[in-house]
Order: sequence, then C-alpha cells, then structure tokens
Amino acid sequence: MNAVAVNNTAYIGLGSNLGDREQYLQKALQRLDEHRLIQIVRFSSIYETEPVGYEEQGAFLNMAAMLRTGLEPRLLLEELLRVESSLGRVRQIRYGPRTIDLDLLMFEDAVMDTGSLTLPHPRMHERAFVLVPLMEIVEEEFPGFSLITEWAVSAQGKEGVKLWKQTNWQPGSGHFAN
Repeated sequence: MNAVAVNNTAYIGLGSNLGDREQYLQKALQRLDEHRLIQIVRFSSIYETEPVGYEEQGAFLNMAAMLRTGLEPRLLLEELLRVESSLGRVRQIRYGPRTIDLDLLMFEDAVMDTGSLTLPHPRMHERAFVLVPLMEIVEEEFPGFSLITEWAVSAQGKEGVKLWKQTNWQPGSGHFAN
C-alpha cells in the first residue's frame, strides 16, 4: 500500500472500441494503479456494448473500477485525462470511436458542477453500459448505493450490454488473468 493516504473512494467507468480494446482497458488500469496517490481496489467484469450517441462505429468493451485516492476530484480527473492522452485518445467526434475513455462517475459523496467536472456523472443513470459493471463493484455503504441500484434495475436489457469476459487482474501485477 502507498505510504501516502489514499482514503477517498471514487468510481470510474472505462471504455474502448478501437484497436485491442481489452489491452487498452488493461493499460489504463495499470497506469492508474502505478500512480502513488491512486490504488485500484476492485473492478468489474468486461462487457461488450453497442455504441450510444454516434452509432456508426464498432462495439465497445466497458468496465468499472473502484479506486482509493489521495487526489481531489479535479486532480483525479486530470490524471484520467492524462492516461487517456498517453494511450492515444483523440477527441474528434462527440461519442465517437476511441482507444480509451475514462469517466469519473462518483467521488465520495461529492456533488459538484464546475463546467469541466460534474459529480456524480450527469448521464450515468441513463447508461446501462456504466450501471451494469458499476453494480458489480459498488459498496453497499457508498453514498447513493440505493439510487444506483434503482437506476441499474431500470437500465437492464438496454444498449445490448453483454458479459464479454470475467477478469481477475491483480493491482500491481501488470496483467489480467483468465
């Protein structure tokens, strides 16, 4: 465990639909876990999902991860964007194809809207590709758990969310195992 306090809980969503999709998910988790103020605590299975918004693109692989962090929400978002950039993320088409997409979904019980960051994520309640993996890992004592559960039930069967692969990647190991 890191010597620096990493006691804030945050949940992120991950997605990829370009190149080796699974590899991009793995690399994003690895890079986040290597940060001295971020610890990957758990993560969901990987789901294959139909695109939402811009539909003229390939299917996505999506998952969610629970982090403990010593970073404040804006700094965590900056780190997520840095990891995206390091993995070749290019923003050309809104909701378009991407090597990796990292969304800060929730951070403790933070409610904020700064223009660059809105917490909880403003559209997660509409997105089965976020809610299904999130329900695998969210802790019952996390603020908003009952609301997330309600949203997940209402999202079941939407957006073609299908289990693609169960994972057992170990933080710090640098790889996923089957």
